[in-house]
Order: sequence, then C-alpha cells, then structure tokens
Amino acid sequence: MNTVLNQTNKTTDPYFIDFPKRIKSIQEMMQGQGIDVYLGSRLRTISWTVDVFCPWRSYIIIPQKGLPTAFTFLIDADRIGHDSWLDEEHVLGYGPVGGQDQVSILSNKILEYLDKGKGKVGIESGMSNYLPEGNLTHYEYDKLAEALPDVELVNAHDIVDKLSMIKDKGTMNRFREASRIVDIGHQAVYEAIKGGGWKGMTETEIAGLSAYAMRKAGSEFEWSFTGGNEIASGYRTGLAQGACTPASRKKLKAGEPLMVDLHAMFKLGLGDHTHNYLLSPATERQKWHAQNFVDLVKLVLKAYGPGATPSSLADKMLEFAEDHDFIEFVVPGCEHGIGMMGDEWRIGMNDGPFEYWTNPDHVYQAGEMVICAMQYACPEENIGFRYENPIIITDRGCEPLSKFPLRIEEI
Repeated sequence: MNTVLNQTNKTTDPYFIDFPKRIKSIQEMMQGQGIDVYLGSRLRTISWTVDVFCPWRSYIIIPQKGLPTAFTFLIDADRIGHDSWLDEEHVLGYGPVGGQDQVSILSNKILEYLDKGKGKVGIESGMSNYLPEGNLTHYEYDKLAEALPDVELVNAHDIVDKLSMIKDKGTMNRFREASRIVDIGHQAVYEAIKGGGWKGMTETEIAGLSAYAMRKAGSEFEWSFTGGNEIASGYRTGLAQGACTPASRKKLKAGEPLMVDLHAMFKLGLGDHTHNYLLSPATERQKWHAQNFVDLVKLVLKAYGPGATPSSLADKMLEFAEDHDFIEFVVPGCEHGIGMMGDEWRIGMNDGPFEYWTNPDHVYQAGEMVICAMQYACPEENIGFRYENPIIITDRGCEPLSKFPLRIEEI
C-alpha cells in the first residue's frame, strides 16, 4: 500500500517534489484568507497536489489542517490511490450509488471540517480556452450551494496559481527529462525520413513512429489534447490560424515543408518541441522563409529573462520582422504557459485587461517556465513553420529544455 510516509528521499531522487509541503503552503494561504476548506476541481490543481494522472473528473478537498482527500470516478480510484503520494484512505471514488454521487460525497466531506455546517469554502471558477480546465460547473455550484446552505462559496483559484508559478527543482528536472525524451522522438523521425525515407509516408505515420520511440524512452503520454503529436506538411504548415495540427492521413510530398511537433510526459512534466524540415527539392524562396524564422526564434530566446514581459517580447519580434521585410508572415505572440499536466495555457496570474487571459505586462521572474511558442505562416505559398520549446527563466536569461538543433534543413 502506498502511504504518505514513503515519499522518495529527496536527497537521492532528482524528481522529488515535497507534496506535503505544497499542501501546507495552500493551507497557510487559506488561513490568511479565512477559508475553512479548499475544493479544487481544475486538472492543474489535481496534478499539482495529487501527483498522478487523473483523466476523469476529479476533485481535492483540503482542510485548514491535516491531509487532503482526492475524489475521482470510482473505476479509477484504486489506481490513483496506488500511484499518488497520498495513502488509499485519502483517495476515494464517487459514482451513481446512494450517497456516493459527486455532490453528496463532496458536501459530506466538507461538512466534516466545518463547525455546525458553517464556514467559507474556496472553489475554482472562471473561464478558459483550454477544454479540460476543470472549473466548477454551474450545475455543481448550484447543487453544492443547496447541499451547504450555511456555507459561503468563494472563488479561490488564485491560491494554487500563485504557489505554482515558481517551479521547484524536482518539477524542473521532470520537464528536463520530458524534453530529453522528445529529442529522442525527433531523432527517430530524422532517421526515418533522411535519404528520401519520407517518400510514401503519411503524417499519421510520422506521429506514430515518434510516439513509439518516446514510449520506449519512458514517455507516459503524448499529452497534447490537440491530437497528441502534431504533424503537418504542405499547405497545413502555412495556416495562419492553424497553431494546432493533429496529424492527418495526408502523404508527404517533394517540395513541401514538414512540421514535426512532438509531446511527451514524464511524471506529469511535459515535453513539447517542434522541428521543421523542407522536403527536397527546396526553392530559394522556401529557404528564405526558413532563415527568417530561425533568425526570429534566436532573437526571442535571447530576449527572455527576468524583467521581460510578453508585450516586450512581441514588440522585439515584430520590430525585427518589419526591419527584415517579413512581418506579414509572423503571427504575433511567442509563448504559452506551462506547468504540470493540465496547466498548459495562461502565463502568470489572472490580473490583466482581459479576465482569465495572460496579462501582456506580466513581468517574468527567475524560476518561471513557459513554452516559447512561435508561428510563421505564408498561406499563399503553402509554407509555414512552428517552434515550441519549454524554457526556464533564469537569473541571466533562459534555459531551453529541448536540445534538438534549431535549424530548418532540406532533407
């Protein structure tokens, strides 16, 4: 049986994360805000606190003191209880059984921590462009309010968002390993397509052979909900509003670009890197586009560091593109947020001009992580490129985690 007492020794495990300490930090912030119980429902919160992949609708209840209890669909509760740092008494299942449905089991557990059924419960609500975000639904809110008539439900997602912004050493190392695995996937693709090996291949085949290589290297999941490994060729690379390209059955063709965007997961740390090719024969115009993009990515990577903001980075890239006469091909923006599984979009806190979107003036600090994500698109010429790579903001700049060479080569 897994227990809270058998966490891996932090002196020997490079991927160690002190999850009991994370819970205590949440509890300290709860006490500061007068919150008696925290009800987490977002996937990012579950990953950050439970340390296990929870694909079903899941929740975590955190009292002001003591251990939290996680709840997931009963068909997966034993597996999650075994895999988590929590003992199996603190990972429970819900289902369509009397008194065991979500509302009943959550409200009953919450009441255990309240004096005479009264108090303040922090919930997670809001808006997202990320499909599996996990905010409390309108139905869940209404039913919980009905079951807890003397309880004040307050939005408190900022607690986890603040605490998870700066990454600890174990989290960083998990992302480093996930990126190492992604590089193995890229090498497998290169070995398969070089020397004309790409002839007759489809995008789905590229996605599959890279996935196999990464799985052999230890990847647990091609985590992107946009289609796993995103492979695009020809016109599909040049879609101006096409930053997500699940692999299609399209065959690779001579004279076209090929975009290989791979994803891996290691202990909920996420690898995400895109490498681009030109399938021979390439024209001088295609090579011009390719050089523009490589130069732009290098510029942005050098600009990252403490004190930089999303808007300052965008200004630099657009100014460079305008000076070199290719601004019409640059998609504004150069990043998206990243954290453990489920924390895959917004950068920083919800404190910008548009609620629940990235604040363009968020000031980066050492220890934050983002995906440097850039897109170049020329739909009229059926060509485009993408760059994605997790980076750690350091005191002096940034550390790109994927080490696969930054270049676009004719193959």
